[in-house]
Amino acid sequence: MRVEQESLAVGKPRASTSIVIGGIVVGFLDFLDASIFFPLYYGIGFTDVWHGPASGLIGRDAARAGGWDTALLGILLHFLVALCIAAVYYGASRLIPYMVRYPVRSGIVFGVAANFVMQYVVIPLSAIGKVPAWPPLGHFLNNVIGHALLVGLPLALIVRYSAGQNGPSER
Repeated sequence: MRVEQESLAVGKPRASTSIVIGGIVVGFLDFLDASIFFPLYYGIGFTDVWHGPASGLIGRDAARAGGWDTALLGILLHFLVALCIAAVYYGASRLIPYMVRYPVRSGIVFGVAANFVMQYVVIPLSAIGKVPAWPPLGHFLNNVIGHALLVGLPLALIVRYSAGQNGPSER
């Protein structure tokens, strides 16, 4: 048992590695998912996808009217949110060592939780306002599975890696 505990000892994750690299990586993975899935599922264009995040700041009509400029704003906001999600995971991992020791479990749970917070707290409080209680099944599954595997899991693995690079922590 002692050997198993020692093998699970890791250092404290580095903020720069965890937040910046984690935010960029998960932002890019989620960007690819949204850029591919939503046009195929809904038959919309690339810019339409990215008007969504922009509409959270400036409203739907202004986002749609802005063309490429507001699509780029949406992409920028998307990456800003990814950095914020990385910062939340990093901060939580400093308080809850389990998240560093068991990154697969923690990352998947965190990714699903992050999705629900975005869908049912952040978006309703934004300029988008009320959203449907449950989106179509394909959309829902893509959100939940995508955030578990493309956001939470890679972020948790990056935090674990950065903690390992920082050496074992003191008990």
